[in-house]
Amino acid sequence: MTIKVIGPGCTNCETLAKRTTEALRHLHIDASIEKITDIQKIASYGILSTPGLAVGNKVISQGRVPTVSQIEELLTSYVA
Repeated sequence: MTIKVIGPGCTNCETLAKRTTEALRHLHIDASIEKITDIQKIASYGILSTPGLAVGNKVISQGRVPTVSQIEELLTSYVA
């Protein structure tokens, strides 16, 4: 599974990447995290407000930095 953190590489993007890593560890999910920072690629996901979080090509969050528990809920509902 590939999780994508989508944004220009700002502080919020880095925070989202760290929280996502922690959520994956808590859930015992083996996944890689890819950072998408290219503006054209960000636009291709339909992201209007960064940071965004996607599983594969499906955006599951955008425009905010969810807590670790919120990310766990998002991932659990997506994987289920």
